Amino acid sequence: MRQHDFENFTPRSRRRRPRFDDEINPARSGRLTEQERQRLARVREDSYAEPAVPGGGDRYSTWDSAEHGPRPHPVWLVTDLAAVDTELGVLKTGKEAEVHLLRRGLPDRSRECLLAAKRYRSSEHRQFHRDSGYLEGRRMRRSRENRAMAQRTSFGRNLIAEQWAVAEFAALSRLWTIGAPVPYPVQRDGTELLLEFVGEPDGTAAPRLAQLRPEPEELRDLWFQTIGALDVLASEGLAHGDLSAYNILVHDGRIVLIDLPQVVDVVANPRGAEYLTRDVHNISAWFAARGLQVEADDLAFDLRQRAGLR
Repeated sequence: MRQHDFENFTPRSRRRRPRFDDEINPARSGRLTEQERQRLARVREDSYAEPAVPGGGDRYSTWDSAEHGPRPHPVWLVTDLAAVDTELGVLKTGKEAEVHLLRRGLPDRSRECLLAAKRYRSSEHRQFHRDSGYLEGRRMRRSRENRAMAQRTSFGRNLIAEQWAVAEFAALSRLWTIGAPVPYPVQRDGTELLLEFVGEPDGTAAPRLAQLRPEPEELRDLWFQTIGALDVLASEGLAHGDLSAYNILVHDGRIVLIDLPQVVDVVANPRGAEYLTRDVHNISAWFAARGLQVEADDLAFDLRQRAGLR
């Protein structure tokens, strides 16, 4: 090393490291100016952003990825893959699930329909009541899954929720096909069920039977409709499992059974006859309290016979 070079030499350990705010020529060092860095950050952020859903919707239709209801699909149902779903509010809240009002239609609003979106709560908030009795007769194939459900682990509760959704969708599909008074089951996507909305075009839901004060003639007509519905279920070997005046809608003078996640196979479930009999006595008590003479024990006996129970 020459003398001149030695005089200007600074040991590596004493050299000051460049600071982030040092003025550096980007063309020579490859470093970005702060302005360029911000511009690239905006580009990167825009590229990661979800594209806006057209028509002011909240999401695109999930029809293509879901399990569908029975064919033929009703003419009012929008199945176009270009459709979007728009949330319109909450219809009902419960311990197990919430029901929301949903509009599914094309972005230009040329075709649309109202749906009831039933969504089971997450495992952290789910509190299925009396589920152990209802789950009798429903078994998973793997022992690990059965143990998880029995111990009510987080995984097990998610499995139970899936079973509720699967059972309700299957029951509604089966009952709709044979003409029972139930909402049309549009689709199932995980633990979300989309069902026919029972109510007015403006989104007003049909009242529950418990909300009505029917005149004697209307009361009698509603009773015979209810008996007919129970007979249809029994003929399929099923019981509602939690029937009451709160689980029956009345729309244009016709009853519609709702809330069937706990539907019971009365043959496979050891307590099937008990659930069927309880359904009959619960709904009979409501009609009797309003002055209608009913024979609950005789009806329960006939329905057990209809279901093939001895």
